[in-house]
Amino acid sequence: MCTSSQIIGSLLVLSVLEIGLGVSSVAVGAVSFSLVLANAERATQLGDSSPVWSGVCFLLCGACGILCAKKKSGLIMILFSACCICGLIGGILNFQFLRALTKKTSYLYPLHLTSMSLACIGIGGCTLSSWLTCRLASYEQRRMFSEREHSLHHSHEMAEKVS
Repeated sequence: MCTSSQIIGSLLVLSVLEIGLGVSSVAVGAVSFSLVLANAERATQLGDSSPVWSGVCFLLCGACGILCAKKKSGLIMILFSACCICGLIGGILNFQFLRALTKKTSYLYPLHLTSMSLACIGIGGCTLSSWLTCRLASYEQRRMFSEREHSLHHSHEMAEKVS
């Protein structure tokens, strides 16, 4: 069984990974979008900016993960889980939009393939982060329960000594 510090360490590593994926995805998306705007023969389409938006979701997920690892409160864990779900949805939508846009003959094919790969890694990171958050919440719940039991046991002992 993992200790709380191992879970928090893993969560921090995954959160930093998500931030890196978010920055990379935003950069690839911005380059891809600027190439589309510069190319007059192709009009912009719905999925052209999806790598940027999924990158923002991954950035948000990573930042909330770091906050969750530092604070460990129930509300922050719920916020982080919601951010992970947003990252999952953003990554899946990015992958689906780009899968529909990508043609092997397109000059944007390498950028689309890179963005789809980043989305897949981000989806995996968000899934692992959600799982680790559930483990951390379970661990914290058990810890708080045992502290409460210890406190109640101690107060009963003190009451018996007074009587």
